[in-house]
Amino acid sequence: MPRRRLAALLSTPPPGPARPGFWRSPLRGPWLTSVFGAVLLFGITVLFVTGLLSYAAYNPDLAPGNDHTPDKGWLGFYLFAWPTRPYWLYRLTQGVHVTLGVALIPVLLAKLWSVIPKLFGWPPLRSPRHALERLSLLLLVGGALFEFVTGVLNIQLHYIFPGSFYALHLYGAWIFIGAFVVHVVFRITTMATALRGRRWRSELRTPATRTRPEPPDDTGLVTPNPAPPTTSRRSALGMVGAGSLVLLVVTAGQSIGGALRRTALLAPHGQEPGAGPNGFQINKTAAAVGIRARDIGPDWRLVVRGPGRERSFTRDQVLALPQHTAALPIACVEGWSTDDQHWSGVRLSDLAALVGLREGPPGVFVESAQRSGAFSSAHLRDNQVRDPRSLLALRVNGADLSVDHGYPARIIVPANPGVHNTKWVTRLTFGVPR
Repeated sequence: MPRRRLAALLSTPPPGPARPGFWRSPLRGPWLTSVFGAVLLFGITVLFVTGLLSYAAYNPDLAPGNDHTPDKGWLGFYLFAWPTRPYWLYRLTQGVHVTLGVALIPVLLAKLWSVIPKLFGWPPLRSPRHALERLSLLLLVGGALFEFVTGVLNIQLHYIFPGSFYALHLYGAWIFIGAFVVHVVFRITTMATALRGRRWRSELRTPATRTRPEPPDDTGLVTPNPAPPTTSRRSALGMVGAGSLVLLVVTAGQSIGGALRRTALLAPHGQEPGAGPNGFQINKTAAAVGIRARDIGPDWRLVVRGPGRERSFTRDQVLALPQHTAALPIACVEGWSTDDQHWSGVRLSDLAALVGLREGPPGVFVESAQRSGAFSSAHLRDNQVRDPRSLLALRVNGADLSVDHGYPARIIVPANPGVHNTKWVTRLTFGVPR
């Protein structure tokens, strides 16, 4: 008797969203879901690749100080020495990552809407294969929401989640992509069949008055009790596409720059110091990270260390060294970047030569006067030190650095994440990372 009751219970869904007739939209079906799925298949693949590249830009395998995702283990199997050419590489990878991620939000929400009956499928588990599929779906939906929500919060500089964004976003991405791959393996054949089963031209010409449900199949997406259509699949696709286009327009300008920067309504605001040579975006002010007047005043010294050697310089003495210029942007993990700024200062390779490392200078450990917050120091690779455009910058666009831009001196390296272009530099230690 208990077995029969259990069998009866499992065969009859409870009232509510588990009932097949609960979801009545005539638009839902394999074709519409597959259209959104195809867009996400391409878009999420690009997001994952650009995310991995942007993580590699931090050179997390160089030294513990660069790695804000401890115990990454085999997740860092692909890491390589981040190049300095082309100089706009990080600006491109992170700009694409953030802009595409924001633009895909309407597609993701539409895809979730289209498959919501599957989330309440009954019985919950029918077989080991079905259990694996359900688990992958749970991780897929949860992982997607987690990655997109934390990403948007990071763009807006709202760090309200516990722990480091870098660790949470990296680990979350690997969990999500694992579930995504499993889901694609299970559904790629169904998606391809559904897309071939209906003609795009016909769907895009069908108004709401002639919209009909898709033929019933075993996907569970087609409602057995359709409501009268209030819109067409053409309109649904148009609304989602328009939403993505609007988000693209109000996001992309922060990475592209120029006149489009004014259209970047979703970029973090209140971070531009105003007009003039130093009038380009910052993330953290000197006051926010505890920089005191005496830290960067007349008593400031730049200490340069090498194996067995150490030299100390005042700012005037650093200015007296051979000065070089480089036109480079600042690009940050939040997706924003500046146009090329014209920096001037001393080449890192020349500073290495001052402590006896003239031939093939090694990497450098950069320390700041910053008293609070993350990224008060960074390790740079030897290829970054050797690039002639890598500078300890003292001036920008013909003027001394402002305090918020790193006065008395800051690092600027091509293709480097903004947080590794350390500001308020006090010490450079050339040699083995520590």
